[in-house]
Amino acid sequence: MPKHLDENICESASFERVYNTYADDLHDFLYYKYGAQFNPKDKVQDAFMKLWDNCKKVTFAKAKSFLFTIANNMMLNEFKHQKVVLKYQKIKPKHYTSETPEFILEQQEYLETYNKVLSNLKEEQRVAFLLSKVEGKKHSEIAELLGVTQKVVEYRIYSAFNILKKELKGFKIK
Repeated sequence: MPKHLDENICESASFERVYNTYADDLHDFLYYKYGAQFNPKDKVQDAFMKLWDNCKKVTFAKAKSFLFTIANNMMLNEFKHQKVVLKYQKIKPKHYTSETPEFILEQQEYLETYNKVLSNLKEEQRVAFLLSKVEGKKHSEIAELLGVTQKVVEYRIYSAFNILKKELKGFKIK
């Protein structure tokens, strides 16, 4: 038996020889058997990564069989996964809610009014308010970001909050 068939493919030169020998054939096999939609190039790379992970267990003589088996199994797994994805895409999400149309309309009106009032705030107030209430930042963090004192940040948030309360009278704000 020739020496190179039993050689360790963990050495970079041996692994490179395996790659150069089988990569194109493996790609062509996967491409012709499964088509391009399952990315045969990616599966070839993944198969070679698995070969590298198991290089101590696989000899040069067994490398081709190992690669083709692993790549074929990866494609089959991908195919099964796509079947599951398609199955769940067929299930239509419900297009109804338990809310009344009046509630939905009121919610939309509130959101429009809120955004309008928010856009009418001074920029400093709006920025401080959004950083605090939307992003959840602490007053000290906001002060550091804006380069002002914490008291200035507190005043901007307080004044923005008061304007929102005044403009959105019919809505409860906490």
